[in-house]
Amino acid sequence: MLELSILLPAILNGLTTGAIYALIALGLTLIYGVLHIINFAHGSLLMLALYGVFFLHSLFGIDPYLALPIAAAALFAVGYGLQRLIIGHASHGKDENILLVTLGLSVIIENLALYLWRSDTRTIDTPYSFEVVDFGVAFIPVPKVIAFFGALLVAALLWLLMARTDLGRAIRALAKERQGAKLVGINVEHIFAMSFGIGCACLGVAACLLLPSFYVSPQVGHAFVLVAFTVVVLGGMGSFVGALLGGLIIGVTESLGGLFLGESLGQLGIFLIFIIVLLFRPTGLLGQRA
Repeated sequence: MLELSILLPAILNGLTTGAIYALIALGLTLIYGVLHIINFAHGSLLMLALYGVFFLHSLFGIDPYLALPIAAAALFAVGYGLQRLIIGHASHGKDENILLVTLGLSVIIENLALYLWRSDTRTIDTPYSFEVVDFGVAFIPVPKVIAFFGALLVAALLWLLMARTDLGRAIRALAKERQGAKLVGINVEHIFAMSFGIGCACLGVAACLLLPSFYVSPQVGHAFVLVAFTVVVLGGMGSFVGALLGGLIIGVTESLGGLFLGESLGQLGIFLIFIIVLLFRPTGLLGQRA
């Protein structure tokens, strides 16, 4: 039986990791909630965001946290453009076409990154990379603490956007009834692109919060996208609160799984709890039946 002095730090570490998982999954949740498709290019776009933040730091000396508005705006523009100029036109209104297009984009982006930057793993050094915060029961690295509260803040802002703004109401109307939204004058193509752009902007924020304590390589998206898909389904497809809760649960499960089973087997617990939840609640924790 593990002592609390070992267990509590593992839980705190899992919560900080889970918040990042939730932030990445929030973008997927928004895209699914409106477009009703899974974005297979999500991991590749996260990788692009990480490279962007890396080069802003290495070439221009911009701190990752100060680069947050730049990265978020850039990824929003990339997402908006991809949906408006490529995905929307190539899909011809068929969801299966969108899946194939996003899968193709993922392959293209990843191989382009391999060609331009090779497969080398890159990191950055900041003055606070190895500083820690004493929580009494554990010492948590400063970047992880900032990432945790930053992810919660972004989740809250996204909820406010959806609940309190005209854009959020238009997005929710389109998610509920596409044809009805078009009949009342909502620009469907624009709202689709805005939703995709906001989902990608979440990746820009996640990249800024991740890079001080993580690395970047052309394959780095693989480390997050499968977990993000799991978080989305676990929390409930289209539920923002569910994605946040699911991310925290997955983060803690992964941390405790690594503690009990070893780091190489730590993710077994993720898929075990995922299967258990779906067996007893197929719609996810906070999902609703169609």
